[in-house]
Amino acid sequence: MASTTDSVTIQNLEAAFAGESMAHIKYRYFAKLARAAGAIDVAEAFEATADQEVAHAFGHLDLLYPKEKLTPAKALEIAIEGETYEYTEMYPKFRHLALEEGNAAAVAEYDEQIAESKEHAAAFKRTLEIAAKRFAALAKVEERHANHYKAALDKLNAAA
Repeated sequence: MASTTDSVTIQNLEAAFAGESMAHIKYRYFAKLARAAGAIDVAEAFEATADQEVAHAFGHLDLLYPKEKLTPAKALEIAIEGETYEYTEMYPKFRHLALEEGNAAAVAEYDEQIAESKEHAAAFKRTLEIAAKRFAALAKVEERHANHYKAALDKLNAAA
């Protein structure tokens, strides 16, 4: 995730982030089931805990991806890398194993996830390309402004 180093701390932060994220989703799912069963108090307990799990996960992300080092472009690159990994390596491997075990429902789920991960990666790539074009256009505008101010300053200095 954050680093390819062999840092045990980074590996532990990544594992902790994964665990907190998984707990969040699991508790949201349990809350959904509890609500459907009419156990509103149980659903609310799961939802409150799920919110806390998100806060824990964000704390780990703050350490893995420090805000001062993470630009929107870098975040998009990380997202593209993750989604690409999902559809090129992770889900195809999982699909193969599910196929070997004869688990058709899992195969169908993985096929759906492969397709969606491709779509997500493509959407992030388009967003990154648009952002790059906007930044390039903005840089040209800023250069014109700087040149205009420099010319005005030169004129002012020449008159003095």
